[in-house]
Order: sequence, then structure tokens, then C-alpha cells
Amino acid sequence: MKPIKIAMLSLTHGHSRKYFQTLNDNRHFEWVAVSAESDKIKQDFLSRGYDIPCYLDEKEMLDNHPDIEAVVMASANSEHISQFRLCAGRGIHILSMKVPTFNMVEYEEMMRLAAENNIVCQIELELHYNPVVARLKKLISEGAVGDISTFNATNITLTPVWAFPWQGVPEKSFGERVSLSSDATRYRGGCLCDHPHVFDMIRWFTKSDFDYVYAEAGPNIRPELQVEDTMLVTGKMKNGTSFLFDPSWSRLEERLEVPGPGWEVHPKRMEVNVSICGDNGVVLADCFGPNVYHNGAPNDRYTVQYTYFDEWIGLMEEFADCVRTGRQPAINLKWHQKTIEVMNACYESIATQSPVYLP
Repeated sequence: MKPIKIAMLSLTHGHSRKYFQTLNDNRHFEWVAVSAESDKIKQDFLSRGYDIPCYLDEKEMLDNHPDIEAVVMASANSEHISQFRLCAGRGIHILSMKVPTFNMVEYEEMMRLAAENNIVCQIELELHYNPVVARLKKLISEGAVGDISTFNATNITLTPVWAFPWQGVPEKSFGERVSLSSDATRYRGGCLCDHPHVFDMIRWFTKSDFDYVYAEAGPNIRPELQVEDTMLVTGKMKNGTSFLFDPSWSRLEERLEVPGPGWEVHPKRMEVNVSICGDNGVVLADCFGPNVYHNGAPNDRYTVQYTYFDEWIGLMEEFADCVRTGRQPAINLKWHQKTIEVMNACYESIATQSPVYLP
């Protein structure tokens, strides 16, 4: 397969560094250029030693490299619609971060632009490519637990706000400043916006959509944040499966500008744990279980070194295949739309303090 000429936009998303490594190493891609949102971000990128031209204007980058076939949209959620318009108009395929937009009018426009310009748009939900999740999918599809009755999951992490400040700004994360409730001093745009994975995964496992959700935001662990950092969500799928999700930023962190070893205060940076019960049994999974712990830098604190498989390999292999063959990726805009709709419903439930039913 001829390598796909690809670029990156903004470089402000927490997953940007994974793409630096992946695009540099993956034989299916020819990394052409990047655009940085600020001079500081540009200097940080240049210091990493990649021989890739870096621009401060994404349109200038695209004008100077008309051979770019695809982009990784590694930007704040609020920037996605303008970047989508820019790229779709040029016929450029898009790998979007995990929330294309919370504005459903913008979302419909994205789907229309993708169809009109015949481009592939894949949504980055890397957890689908985790080997533990792949094993879970295989077991469930083979009937290991029978018909699923309950699905419980955590997707808990430290907060990325200190290294990637836009994730603590409601207008950039959620897309606008909306209070969690009429008497709240916090706004939509926190931990929920960072963790669509488990909402998407239950749809995948049950082959069903959401019937209703009920959500509550707890008191913030980090009181200075404008957005929520803890939340609990429960509800039911249309096929009767009950669920309970915890998508909180409930792991504490050192407030480092550049994430790295020692970032976590608690020795585990993230936990994605899944419990699936059915009429024939139960399966439990720790998706990020295999780690090495040590006393290390920067603060001689118990530190984690992850040893899990790199999910970006499978994700980027699928994206490359879709671009070259024209097929739709598994996590495409149309599929993912219902996941974003239920996340909006969670915020509505917090505001109304009542369950919210979905069509």
C-alpha cells in the first residue's frame, strides 16, 4: 500500500505525543507537516528532534503541502468544526479526537461535509484497540456470559488540565459556557468530555442504544477547576441491559506542564475496569493492568511505567486501510453520534436532577 501523506493540526490534545511516535514509525504513513497552535507549542515540538516542518497557520501548511491526504485533528474540541470545514473542502481525510463536537448542529454539518466530499472521518477511541478489550469482545461474541444483563465500567484518570489547559476551559472543551445546574458554580466540559470510551463500548458490546441515563456530578477534588472532575452515570439500554459508569478524573497528579513519569500521585495513572454480567456468568477485566512500579523521578515517589500494548497501532492501521479502500471505519461519525448524544443527556440529567430518555 502506498504510504498516506499525513499532517497534524494544533498539537494541543493530550494524545499528540502518541501520534508523533506513531506517524514517525508506521510504514503506512508519510508524515509531511504539523501546525502548532502557538509559538510555545511549536518550540516544544521542534525540541523533540523530528525533521518535520512546523507551521503556526494550518491553512499555510495545507497551501504549502497540497499533497497532504489526511490529518490528525489534535486540537481543542471547539476548534474541530472550523478545521473540519477547512479539510473537507480540500478532500482531506480526518482522524478526529474523541469528541468531534457537542453541538449537534455542527455534528450534522460534519456528517454532511464528509459525505459531500467523499472523505473518511474516523473517531479516535483508542480503547477499542486495547488487547484486553479485543479479548472481551471475542468472549462476549462467543457467548461466554450469555445474554448481558449488567455492564459496569470505570474510566478514571488524573486530569490533563495542567498540561493541556483547554480541557479546563468550558468554551474550548464543551464548546460553550453552560452551568452544570441553575445554582452551580461549575460548568460543563470536564471529566465527561474526556471519557466517551465506556459510553461507546457498551453500545458495541450490547449492540443496543441508550434508553435512559441518570447522572450526578460529585464535589470537585480540585476545587479551583471551572469544570467537573467527578461524575457517576447509571441507566439502561433499550435491550434491558443496566449499566453504571464512573468517568471521573479521580486520580491525583503532579501539575506538570509536560506529562511524564511521576505525573501521577496515586501510583496508577488510569484505570479502565469492566465488569460484564450475563445469564451464564461474569467476566472482569482490568484494561491497563500490566504495569511496572518503581521509586523514581521526579519526586522519588512510587511511579508507574506502563507496559501495555500500543493501541495506536491498530487504530492507525484501520485508518490507513479505510483511506486507501474508501470503506467506513468502525468508529465513524454516524456511529459515534449516539455516543455524543448520550453524553449531552448526562449533562441534561445533572441540570434537571432527573433521568433523561433518549429517542
